[in-house]
Amino acid sequence: MIRVLIADDQEMVRMGFRMILDAQDDIEVVADVADGVSAVTKARELRPDVCLLDIRMPGLDGLEVTRQLAGPEVTDPLKVVVVTTFDLDEYVHTALRNGASGFLLKDAGPALLIEAIRAADRGDALVSPQITVRLLKHFDGSNGHRRDVPPPAEPLTARELDVVKAAARGLTNTEIGQELYLSLSTVKTHLASVQGKVGARNRVEIAAWAWRSGVVD
Repeated sequence: MIRVLIADDQEMVRMGFRMILDAQDDIEVVADVADGVSAVTKARELRPDVCLLDIRMPGLDGLEVTRQLAGPEVTDPLKVVVVTTFDLDEYVHTALRNGASGFLLKDAGPALLIEAIRAADRGDALVSPQITVRLLKHFDGSNGHRRDVPPPAEPLTARELDVVKAAARGLTNTEIGQELYLSLSTVKTHLASVQGKVGARNRVEIAAWAWRSGVVD
């Protein structure tokens, strides 16, 4: 079972998410809370497999909760999926930089919500399709120039570049394997190698690096 914590300041939203997720055979909601402080406390106490966080909450917002639960300074990070009504580039960038494994809009629909939970649990990441490419392009400063990005510690191989480009288009590990005729384990091996070379913590950061550095245009 995938154990999920829900944090949202709107009770109706929490109830709706709980109904959707509890109806799945492989997902169990272990807690739902209404503010960021409770989210951090409960998450550290229960150690859910995935934390589903709203951004605008009292106490601590979802971006700060994400940083405290999944940020680069966290020794044993939790998986976080941010869900919000606010389609703002800065929110997505901050959420992913703070360690989020996914970012969804609340109107994405139940199927995408469920898939984002499952993707986070298995180590993949999912961003709402309608914002993926636009947001990643925004990260690179698509107003005509690229941001300065440190070069990889080692050059990427041709196959690693293929995998990176596919990840930057929002493909899951399974879809990358199907497109490039690679096994799932080989895709994961390439991504792990790239993470080390470019200093990324997850495949979403790899995708953002690809756009910022000009690997994907």
